[in-house]
Amino acid sequence: MCGIIGVASLRYNVASIIKSGLEKLEYRGYDSVGIASIASNTILIKKGKGKIHEVETRYGLSRVPGSIAVGHTRWATHGAPSDVNAHPHADCTGRVAVVHNGIIENYLELKEKLTNLGHVFKSETDTEVLAHLIEEFLKELKPFEAFRKAISMIRGSYAFAVLISNEPEKIFFARKDSPLVIGVGEGMNFIASDIPAFLEHTRRVIVVHDGELGYITPVEIYLENSKGERINYLERIIVVDWTPDMARKEGYPHFMIKEIHEQPRAIRDTIRGIDENYEKAVELMLDSEKIFVTAAGTSYHASLVFSLIMSKLAGKLVIPFISSEYLSYANSADENSLLIAVSQSGETIDTLMALREFKKRGARIIALSNIIGSAIPRESTLAIYTRAGPEIGVAATKTFTTQVTALTWLAINFSEKRGAINQIEAKSLYKVLRDIPEKTERIISMYEAWARSLGRDFANKNNAYYLGRGISLPIAMEGALKMKEIAYIHAEAYPAGESKHGPIALIEENFPVIFVSIEDRLERRLLGNIEEMKARGAYTIGVVPENSILISKLDNYVAMPRISEIFLPILSIIPLQLLAYYTAVSRGYDPDKPRNLAKTVTVE
Repeated sequence: MCGIIGVASLRYNVASIIKSGLEKLEYRGYDSVGIASIASNTILIKKGKGKIHEVETRYGLSRVPGSIAVGHTRWATHGAPSDVNAHPHADCTGRVAVVHNGIIENYLELKEKLTNLGHVFKSETDTEVLAHLIEEFLKELKPFEAFRKAISMIRGSYAFAVLISNEPEKIFFARKDSPLVIGVGEGMNFIASDIPAFLEHTRRVIVVHDGELGYITPVEIYLENSKGERINYLERIIVVDWTPDMARKEGYPHFMIKEIHEQPRAIRDTIRGIDENYEKAVELMLDSEKIFVTAAGTSYHASLVFSLIMSKLAGKLVIPFISSEYLSYANSADENSLLIAVSQSGETIDTLMALREFKKRGARIIALSNIIGSAIPRESTLAIYTRAGPEIGVAATKTFTTQVTALTWLAINFSEKRGAINQIEAKSLYKVLRDIPEKTERIISMYEAWARSLGRDFANKNNAYYLGRGISLPIAMEGALKMKEIAYIHAEAYPAGESKHGPIALIEENFPVIFVSIEDRLERRLLGNIEEMKARGAYTIGVVPENSILISKLDNYVAMPRISEIFLPILSIIPLQLLAYYTAVSRGYDPDKPRNLAKTVTVE
């Protein structure tokens, strides 16, 4: 879950470019940061614990000389955040520098062998073993051969970028299960964890696949597969349609609020991007006896919405599960099964592992991702994409709304082709879907001030409940997750009917309880839950439809438009996103960099 970047250039001292790229990758981890460069055939390293601006102030990262350099921003796995555990890591001779995203599973075994050979380790990290392995093999092999042999001994997940002073114009790289992309420039090439790191310099991208390794120079790219066969990388170049502005704050104080405001555009682009692969996805769904959907975090909540809409609209059972629990579900899969794997990054390790386990049992896979060519789409039977653009804020916002948009379209189309709804009904639903971006914009405009005001009150709270029934429940779960992630308030989501089975014991005067209501048929049941909470002094807040019978019983509320219930999840989450954001800001926290979290989870 770390971020890495390498730049090989003819024209620049590249440290400032590395620092800028790391700032765009800091959502992947911000425990420590570092840069290594090659200048006059010597490797120079500056690194330290803390966020980029803190380490820049102490060590002047952007002033490190050299036109070939790598950088790293860390989310700690092995070894606590510290100056010594910060990447890059070097060998005993100072001829090798390594940055790494992932986990080396056999590092203790390798470390013991290397220690017995006389190598001295300085850090507690798993990463450092690669630097020493390369050092050992350089005694007999040329640099790329030493790098290749060292990689062959590593077990685990990794994206590596490596400098070797013997080859001062090259950055060596390798990938397995952790994201890695090449940026193809003019007189300058890049290697990075994610596209925004180099987007202001090039939009030409090569996605590195599992098992591949190679090197970049300012004017050359070499790529080979796990068998050592050279790959024609020119056939793999894609041109992304993201602009550099998409990865900048553009005057907003934080990426999160910028991305909340980008949701109308992201939803619109996702609708416009629905193509023949979506149609093929529906055909696969129709041809499958069992349909599973899996994801993690926010994407799991979007998947829950989908499973409930499929039941409501099509009468089709879709089995949702959190991807880290895949071993409990995979035994139910066979060649008549379909797994829909949902992941914004397309690299979420648990979801990737679930995909592979289901494939072993003959299941077909549909991937829904935001990143073209990422691992999960590549390993799937069929891939469909959202069009959210880059999402830098750790707390997902447009990820959720674009995923729900795409999955709702699948549900409508499936229901029509299955005969659960007729053509006229489907046409009407498609029309409402096309209007959702405009309605999203209106919701943001109407309720941002409400969220700012309520957020100031929430800043003094330590606990909150989010309650819902039916399709409302995943929205309550997502709203609670946002509040936990960035405001550090203990927010728990429950089925409203379950609140009497224990949670209500915690209610006291002014305890905040947020009710989400989407389905009319469940309103009267939710009304009883509101009254139970109010009777015990709770402060009740509602995200409810216009003219709802619940409004008169609530202390505070926002009203959603009266449209088909299957679209209300997209709209109902927005006030809760805004509330979490303004609560975090009121508490003095940076919502883009919540503690202990990283954007993409690439280790199990």
